[in-house]
Amino acid sequence: MRAKWHGQPYFDFTTKKWFIAFEVGEEPSIYDETKDKPLNLDIKQYREGRSKDANALLWACLGEIAAALRTDKWSVYLQMLKRYGQYTYVCVPPKAVEMTKKQWRECEEVGQININGREAVQMLCYFGSSTYDTKEFSILLDGVISEMKEMGLQTPTSEEMRRSLDEWKKKQTLQHMGQHETAM
Repeated sequence: MRAKWHGQPYFDFTTKKWFIAFEVGEEPSIYDETKDKPLNLDIKQYREGRSKDANALLWACLGEIAAALRTDKWSVYLQMLKRYGQYTYVCVPPKAVEMTKKQWRECEEVGQININGREAVQMLCYFGSSTYDTKEFSILLDGVISEMKEMGLQTPTSEEMRRSLDEWKKKQTLQHMGQHETAM
């Protein structure tokens, strides 16, 4: 549900509790079911998804590469994430390796390490492109296009790429302008 802050949070000295309010565009039907129960809220800034044009262009390019290699788009996508995507390193207990792999788009075990006398596995974890900002997505798309060129495949025109990325940038700008909007 999308919401906006309504007024300022305030502290009630009698109850010694903070109060916050949101305005929403629809009737919160869940209210009757939960009004007397404790809740867990996850409040984060509303974000428009990245441009469907840019995303469609990426997947079209991945499809071309997959066809040329006689494999599936998903395998090519994961390979491109490893080459041009965003990643982080994490250290987990050996028993958490499989669970960690399920939480990330793609993971590689780097090796065993010892942290303060405890065994751990260092992992290289790749973020899925749905989490990327314009610059990160641009790097991924540029990398995929360069792979297509190296393979001798027909690439999208610079105009198509520019238009797709411009559309994405516009949406990102609108997202940053609506800084007070939150998702609940």
